[in-house]
Amino acid sequence: MADTTQIDTILARLPADQRAALQDLRGTIAEAAPDAVEAMSYGAPAFRYRDHPLVSYAAAKAHCAFYVMSPDVIAGHEADLNGFDTSKGTVRFTPDRPLPTDLVTKLVRARMAETDERWGGKARR
Repeated sequence: MADTTQIDTILARLPADQRAALQDLRGTIAEAAPDAVEAMSYGAPAFRYRDHPLVSYAAAKAHCAFYVMSPDVIAGHEADLNGFDTSKGTVRFTPDRPLPTDLVTKLVRARMAETDERWGGKARR
């Protein structure tokens, strides 16, 4: 199990509404990807899968962000993401309008499938 102290510290410093939204997101990601490991990526809480970046998340002043890290996954779920602010590999949302659990699960599983396809289901050596 990864040391999550740094992640917990980052989340603890956030306003309560953002902290709650990102804790919920964190839990959904963990459930959708039980083999993924929590880590840090570019200063943001993240998950790694088979030793490859999977997804990450963070808070900004006016929103929260879910970094799917894949333009292809975002494009492939365009209809599901209707109404959310998106860019290449990112979905932005607010605590009062969080991402639905089933959507997060779909996106995480799509990233896992993408990782398995690209890397043949193997971890880095």
